[in-house]
Amino acid sequence: MYSREGVVAIIERNGNFLTIKRSEMVVAPGKICFPGGGIELGETPEQALIRECFEELGVTVEPVRELEVSVTSWNIRLHWFTANLADKTPFRPNPREVAAVYWMTIREMLNHPDLLESNRLFLEKMEHGNFLILPY
Repeated sequence: MYSREGVVAIIERNGNFLTIKRSEMVVAPGKICFPGGGIELGETPEQALIRECFEELGVTVEPVRELEVSVTSWNIRLHWFTANLADKTPFRPNPREVAAVYWMTIREMLNHPDLLESNRLFLEKMEHGNFLILPY
């Protein structure tokens, strides 16, 4: 059994991926990662992905495809989804959850000293061709 379940949004634009720097008020403060968060009771992973991106960034996303389900070293089951931004709404980061928003390449993320470990493991798989991220 897992301690929790969560979702991760993989949003690509022109070879760059949407990433956030986590605020000082959340678990793993200051870490760089893809947007996402916990699945609440009664939610599907897709519903959680939409809610979490809206809560963190003030944007609507459309889940496209689940790429992987993994379990972190701290026993959280993560659902990794490709997603699209649903519109051109500017980001409105929630300061309680997000300190900054970036567009980064895979290499920039992997080279960042504050990359969240679960994201590093996923990116290494992606870099080695385990997943194909196509624009939709």
